[in-house]
Amino acid sequence: MTDADLPPHVLVLFGARGDLAKRKLYPGLYKLAAAGRLPAAYAVIGSGRSAPDSQEEFQDLVRDAVRDGVDDVDHGVLDDLVGRVSFRTSSADDGSDLAEAVREAESGLTGEGGGDDVRRLVYLSVPPSAMQGMIAMLGREGIAERARLVVEKPFGLDLESSRELDRTLQDVVAEDAVFRIDHFLGKEAVQDILALRFANRLLEAAWCARDVASVQIDVPEDLGLEGRGGFYEGTGCLRDMISTHLCQLLGFVAMDRPRDFSADALRDAKAAVFAALEPFDKERTVFGQYAGYREEDDVDDDSQVETFVALEARIDNDRWRGVPFYLRTGKALAEGRRTITLRFREPDEPLFEQVACPHEIALELTDEPEVKVDVRAKRPGAQMVVQAATMRLDLETEFPDAEPLEAYERLLLDVMRGDQMLFTRTDEVDRLWQVCQPLLDDPPELQTYEQGSWGPDAASDLPDGGWRLGG
Repeated sequence: MTDADLPPHVLVLFGARGDLAKRKLYPGLYKLAAAGRLPAAYAVIGSGRSAPDSQEEFQDLVRDAVRDGVDDVDHGVLDDLVGRVSFRTSSADDGSDLAEAVREAESGLTGEGGGDDVRRLVYLSVPPSAMQGMIAMLGREGIAERARLVVEKPFGLDLESSRELDRTLQDVVAEDAVFRIDHFLGKEAVQDILALRFANRLLEAAWCARDVASVQIDVPEDLGLEGRGGFYEGTGCLRDMISTHLCQLLGFVAMDRPRDFSADALRDAKAAVFAALEPFDKERTVFGQYAGYREEDDVDDDSQVETFVALEARIDNDRWRGVPFYLRTGKALAEGRRTITLRFREPDEPLFEQVACPHEIALELTDEPEVKVDVRAKRPGAQMVVQAATMRLDLETEFPDAEPLEAYERLLLDVMRGDQMLFTRTDEVDRLWQVCQPLLDDPPELQTYEQGSWGPDAASDLPDGGWRLGG
């Protein structure tokens, strides 16, 4: 079945006038449409508490978002997409107008091959505090029928609220209809971790405690809040990044070989890693807040919210016992990067004089993914002089004719296909909150750091040998 043969869909987007929708969802839908990957029959209904002045104003918002986010727009494709877009208000208390709009859209798709097989994709880009109420409304109004629910992170704000959210979801839809989205997992470079590990014996054989001394998962951000002070005050860096993105990367890096390449097997392997992940230790965690954070809009004058986290994680299983995993992320840092580094052990019996240089594999998880292998090699010349050298794999150069999908494109398409492989499961989420909860209950002392730095000084010495990024 091609993507054009997918059943007709009504896509309902909550937070339809928000930043995520404008930056990612509308450009993603356009690119899927331009590539012929959307169903032949579909409609898009935006929703939120406040309505635009007119349907035309909302359609112009979508049009402008696509033009801002996509180069070389095909205006015919864009006009067709915009022509399928409408808006209806809704809230946790009242979703009757939205429910009627969904039914009307389904009736309109009947002539395009719709009918009883019309599917609903409901994208919930709403704050954690509003998530339960909106999901309950979807159940009351019948919007959740035949629907797949895409739930944006963070999934709750702690272990208790996460479990409450899960109970609400279970009251409304089955687990196989819940798609907890973490856009990091939709990135081509993240998925390539699986190919590098499990398609190459050379790498997989060394991917364990016998050969690996430590692992760094480093996602610094050079940007600040960008107008999201209210969100960050209610969330913080640990909830926003560690319990979701960085722990999911850890799952991909650390999992044992799945029994096969299927959604259930992959998520089982990831869940096994999280089950062996020890609760985070306050004594091996650094919380920071950048200077000037409290002057940001919608931020409390005496805020204790962390904008930076660096910590040491431990996995108590046969593959990784004794190997520290170092996680670091934060706002307003020196660079914006996404780098995973495996630092290898020194040879048991060195043949050559010790060389003071790293012996590492670094995975650069950017939109231009690259793999770097830092090795020791003989310097050409008359003497045996061993020095640092680097081998590089540039995936864009290796596959010049490839057509990679941006993360949200990939994940939206997977929802329509019903493929949960790159989405998180409830047992994963629950265990990660268990691991994070000690830091929420008793956080380390907050330390101030300068914007444009690498965070608090205390974080710099956390890994033996320092961080790959920033020394």
